[in-house]
Amino acid sequence: MISFILIILVSFFFTGIVIRTKSIASGRKGPGIFQPIKDIIRLFKKGAVYSETTSFIFQIAPSIYFASVIMAIMVIPFGQYKGIISFEGDFVFFAYVLAIGKFFSIISALDTGSSFEGMGASREALYSMLAEPAFFLLMGSLSLLTGYTSFHEIFMTFHFGTYVSYAIGVMATFVLVMICMIENSRMPIDDPKTHLELTMIHEVMILDNSGFDLGLILHATNLKFAMYGALIANLYFGDLPLYYSIPIFLVIQTLFAVSVGLLESFTARYRMSHNAQFIFTLSSVSLLIFFGVLMILGKLV
Repeated sequence: MISFILIILVSFFFTGIVIRTKSIASGRKGPGIFQPIKDIIRLFKKGAVYSETTSFIFQIAPSIYFASVIMAIMVIPFGQYKGIISFEGDFVFFAYVLAIGKFFSIISALDTGSSFEGMGASREALYSMLAEPAFFLLMGSLSLLTGYTSFHEIFMTFHFGTYVSYAIGVMATFVLVMICMIENSRMPIDDPKTHLELTMIHEVMILDNSGFDLGLILHATNLKFAMYGALIANLYFGDLPLYYSIPIFLVIQTLFAVSVGLLESFTARYRMSHNAQFIFTLSSVSLLIFFGVLMILGKLV
């Protein structure tokens, strides 16, 4: 429950810190940290408009997408405290409950009958498919190392002690950060500020969404950022007491948000033809983590 509450709280200002960092990096004053959540609240007060060409799928998809993110957050532990939902193999549940939300988001875009949204949906499906092996290689390696298959037990058992374990921690952090950027269609995979439909991925999928539905989709992005930040934080504070782990959690989330802002400020977006190659490279990094685990266990000859 502690993890769930903290992730919800962090989601209110995470995107604000990202935008503020980008503003400072480009020499602009920029909006306040809480401006994105104010915009979302403003959208929540508006009604949604639906095209006559769409079906009920388009109407229910934003709610299912948002609910899938909430369900995934419930699985994430906080140090020695389990998540609201915790069981053996819960990281598989985490991945596929997010996949359900992504699936409804994709078919919602296809339901509009727009060629632009269909193009964005196909790209979203491809990039999510390529990112999935990296996540399962990472979590499978940590599961092999610790002997457990639940998030709580994996993070509680994983400890730093050798150079190889520190290398595994750094590479695991990199993989989780990149998966988060792919899941949220951010740089260097996608530019959230672009206005050209031909180069959009996620933004072009939600062109027909408005009002309350658009607010749900935008806030789900904030929650997913904070959710992956919580996974990264759990790698590092282990079973520390709350008066240590909560400040560390907030510091890691802030550093994560600043890192995202700096990455988007100083990194050019990849060409569409190179995105698939880059995403698939993450699986190679996860494979290195797997070999590192074999070294620690003494099974690599």
